[in-house]
Amino acid sequence: LNNNQKAIEIKNKHYKIIQEAKRQWLNYFLNIYEIKIQEYEQQYQNEFIKLRSLFSNNNDTTMLNNIKEYINNRINRLKKDIYDKMASFRRIILQNRQRSSSTKNVIGVSPEPYLDLISNPFNKRQWNYLSFGPSYIRLNQSAIRPKCQQETEIKNQHKDIYSKVENHLTGHPHPISRNNPIFKQYSDHLLDYLNQSYFTPLSYKDQLISREQAQILESIRRIIQNMNLIIRVTDKGNNFYIGSTIEFGKRAQKFFSDTNAFIELSSNPFNEILDKVIQLLNTLRGKNFIRKWQYEQMMPDRTNCELAHLYFNPKTHKDGIPVRPIESTIHASTTKISKFLDKILRPIFDDKCKDTTIIDGASLITELSKYNKKGLLKPTTLFCTFDIRNLYTMLPQEETLDILMTFLHAHGYRKVKGISIDTIKRLASIILQDNVLAYGKKIYKQTTGGAMG
Repeated sequence: LNNNQKAIEIKNKHYKIIQEAKRQWLNYFLNIYEIKIQEYEQQYQNEFIKLRSLFSNNNDTTMLNNIKEYINNRINRLKKDIYDKMASFRRIILQNRQRSSSTKNVIGVSPEPYLDLISNPFNKRQWNYLSFGPSYIRLNQSAIRPKCQQETEIKNQHKDIYSKVENHLTGHPHPISRNNPIFKQYSDHLLDYLNQSYFTPLSYKDQLISREQAQILESIRRIIQNMNLIIRVTDKGNNFYIGSTIEFGKRAQKFFSDTNAFIELSSNPFNEILDKVIQLLNTLRGKNFIRKWQYEQMMPDRTNCELAHLYFNPKTHKDGIPVRPIESTIHASTTKISKFLDKILRPIFDDKCKDTTIIDGASLITELSKYNKKGLLKPTTLFCTFDIRNLYTMLPQEETLDILMTFLHAHGYRKVKGISIDTIKRLASIILQDNVLAYGKKIYKQTTGGAMG
C-alpha cells in the first residue's frame, strides 16, 4: 500500500472502532433504562393487585374502576408531557450542535458511506443524502420531469410488465390463449394505473423536497465525475462505498490475477454464443430430447439478448477491501437455460440436502434446537466459522458437471421432468463453458467456476 492508502485504512479503522464503541454504550444505556421501566411496571402491577384485593374484599368495584381510570389518564398525560419535552430538548441539542465548530469532527452512530479517500469532498447535505443508503425510497422524482419523459417511461413500464405477465400466463402449463380478451382488459387497467401513479399531482411540500433531492443528487454526480470517483453498494452491508476509480480498478485487477479464472478475449463472441445456444436447443428438440414447452422456455430472444456484464462490490468488512464479483446475466444468451435448470434441479437439492443445509438464521435456530434435543449441545461444544475465498472461481467446470451427474445418480435420477441427465449435462455445460462477459472496455471469458451474482 502507498502512504495515502495506508492513511485511509488507518483512518477508517479508527472511525469504525469509535463508532462501534458508541453504539455499544448507547445500547448499554438503553438496556438499563428498559430494565428500570420494567421494574417500575412490576412495582406498579404489584401495588395495583394489592389495591384491587383490598377493594374486592369490600365489594367496592366502582371506586377501583375510578382509581384505575385516574391512573390511566395520569399515565397518558405524563407520556404526552415527556414527548413534548423530548421534542423541545431535541431542538435545543440540534441548535447547539449546529453552532458548535467541532460538529464536523463528531463521530455518530448512524450508518454512513464508507469513504475510501483522504478527505471528504461532499458537503453536509450531500453526505446526509448519501447516508440514507441504497434502500432509501425517494419521493416520486418522475413527477418533476417533463410530461414527454413521463409518457415515455409509462410506455416502457407498461410494455415490460404486460409482456412478462402475458408470457407467464400463456406458457406451460397455463392454457390461456394470447387472443383471450382478458389480456386487453388487463392492458387497459395497467395503463390506467400507471397514468394515475405518474400524473397524480404532488403536494407543494413534496414538490419542493423532490426538487431539492434532485439538485443534491445532480451535485453528487458532478463531484463523482469530476474527481473520477466510483460509488458502489458494499458487500454484506446496507451502505455505499465511495473511492477512487483508479484504486478500485487495482482491486479488480488483483481479483483477476489471484483467481486466474478469466481470460481476456480479443473479439466479441456474442453472435457465436447465441448461434451455439440456438443450435443446441434445435438439436435437442429435433431429437425429441426436450419437449416443445421446455424448448420454448429455454430459447433466447435474439432481439433482447446482450453480453453479460461484470462489476464488483467492495468487501469493506475485510482487511484490504477485497472485491466480490457480480455478473449481470439477465439478458445473456444462456440465462433462460440457467433459469429452467434451476427450476427443475433446485427442488431436488433442497429436498435431498435439507438435513445438512442452513439457509438463514431461523434455519440455524431450528437445527440447533434439534441438536440440543439429541443431547449433543454441551458446554464443551465448539462453534467454528470459516470463509471460503472466491468460492465461485475455485471448482473446475468439468469437475462441477461431474459432481452434478454424481449427485443425480446417487439419488436415483435418470431423468428430471422427462429430460435425461445426459441432456441436462449438455445444457449445464453451455452455461458454464460459454460464460463471456464485459468489464469496462474489455471482454473476458470465465474458464474456471461459474457465474456469480
